[in-house]
Amino acid sequence: MTIDLPNIVGLLGSALMVIAYGYSNIARQMNFRLFNLLNLVGALMLIASLTVHFNMASMALEIVWAMIALFGLITAWRKRA
Repeated sequence: MTIDLPNIVGLLGSALMVIAYGYSNIARQMNFRLFNLLNLVGALMLIASLTVHFNMASMALEIVWAMIALFGLITAWRKRA
């Protein structure tokens, strides 16, 4: 693996998703906006990385992950509005 910009972006996206997962396990009261936003941004960063270093299985996973996070984010905003 070369350390190029797409790999750095992908690693940062992965880190955001791991942070979201860790947060969901330690938070006393979940902030679903934060949780879903971290997941959405992380998935979009991984998708951007995968456009350069393509992998079909990973791309499919990240697209689905981003759609679920977007749905969760919209739902969280509607509940607060």
